[in-house]
Amino acid sequence: MTKLYEGMYLVDNDVVREDWNKAKALVTGAVEKHGGKVVTARRWDERRLTYKIAGRRRATYLLAYFEIDEGALPAMTRDLELNEHVLRYLQLAVEKVPETEFELSEAETSAEFSVPEPPGDDYVEEETAPQPEEAARPPASEEAPAAAEGDPAPAPEGDGASETPEAETPQAEAAETEAAETETENTEGEPVAAQED
Repeated sequence: MTKLYEGMYLVDNDVVREDWNKAKALVTGAVEKHGGKVVTARRWDERRLTYKIAGRRRATYLLAYFEIDEGALPAMTRDLELNEHVLRYLQLAVEKVPETEFELSEAETSAEFSVPEPPGDDYVEEETAPQPEEAARPPASEEAPAAAEGDPAPAPEGDGASETPEAETPQAEAAETEAAETETENTEGEPVAAQED
């Protein structure tokens, strides 16, 4: 039974530099060899890899939609695994090809289209600098949200001399609550009024 698949393939940039159509044929040729039909195939992007694959730090992504018999898919996949220029792939069965794929694939076949030459393997894109910590804080003019009932009151501003509450940590608060509950229960587990000294 013929099914529609979406495939994303990492192609070695050395082949892409030689000829994009040759690089694309690594995948489309494998599909056709095993009786499949390529619906669309296009360059998706060129990116730095998270980790080295076959000694490469960068690769070009090829996105393809194709129809192939389910029984022929394993043989096609085996051909891709044996091809040293197809670094990785992911193939999923899908219901239909997105409309935009037809337009993007058509644009790639036009005479005006040219594939940008992939950068060298050691090329690293500029990363955006992290935001300073001050930018993450709210402005001083904004007031802090009102404390919920039962929350401890905020410490007063001033000379720094303030009373410290008895329970400074959640563990200490939990221990105090547990002690109070134990005091108020009798042997049958029913609450009774706590006695004051």
